[in-house]
Amino acid sequence: GSPDVRVMDADREFRKPAVPSFDNNIDIPEGTKTLLDRLGPEGLVQWIKSQNNILYTDTTLRDAHQSLLATRMRTHDMEKIAQGLARHHPQLFSLEMWGGATFDVAMRFLHECPWKRLQMLREAIPNILFQMLFRGANGVGYKAYPDNLIERFIEESWKNGIDVFRIFDSLNWVEGMRKSIQVVRERTGGIAEATICYTGDVSNPDPDYKFNLDYYLDLARQLEDAGAHTLALKDMAGLLKPYAAELLIPALKKAVDLPIHLHTHDTSSMQSATLLKAIEADVDIVDVCMSSMSGLTSQPS
Repeated sequence: GSPDVRVMDADREFRKPAVPSFDNNIDIPEGTKTLLDRLGPEGLVQWIKSQNNILYTDTTLRDAHQSLLATRMRTHDMEKIAQGLARHHPQLFSLEMWGGATFDVAMRFLHECPWKRLQMLREAIPNILFQMLFRGANGVGYKAYPDNLIERFIEESWKNGIDVFRIFDSLNWVEGMRKSIQVVRERTGGIAEATICYTGDVSNPDPDYKFNLDYYLDLARQLEDAGAHTLALKDMAGLLKPYAAELLIPALKKAVDLPIHLHTHDTSSMQSATLLKAIEADVDIVDVCMSSMSGLTSQPS
């Protein structure tokens, strides 16, 4: 038989895994949440712009398992690593850990309370920005909701621990995002990250091509005028090619005075190259995740 397994009383007993020793009793260091509390949203935006190094958002607790595991990661398992993240990874820009499909999956399939997940993680990780994906007028649901519901949901999300609201509309309809951006700015102390969903190929030379450079630059200007603190480029299908990123990122930075946050999925297995080209083109923040939950339709490692 295998040297790693012994059989006792007809039951298999697996050898206890070797876990490297680590010190998890150190004080929790300051992080980006500390900066937001100290500087406020506008001050944090200026801090992002002043950084010479690349900033990273870790999507492991939301989009990574949503992409690969049908959003089935449990709060119980997040709790096991939460304090380790706080103590050993304070250099992260943010943890994307809520919103998207996590809200309804927690209730319908995991039989958990999404609010308790947020509260528990906030208590365990007080030093790193928490980020959520918010569907504008659709909130975290699948239909358009009245403005007063959107307002209350954003306010409660902020009170319970969300700092960065990544607000998007699947059709890039700015009016579907405008109210949410306004509420984040006026009713919370958080960051309104307005989002452009990427599609097509911005490097297509066809003069009649719809999703050309002007399409994206016009959207970026509209979202800046709507009050965005930061601008996310959300490449949910992994379509942004490396040299297209090299074209698009500098154009966006020239068109608007907002930090650019790039989100992509590794569907084509070439998105590490896209991130590299975007970083060389001076993107401010990129989305990545833990290697064991990376690749395929998830984010690059």
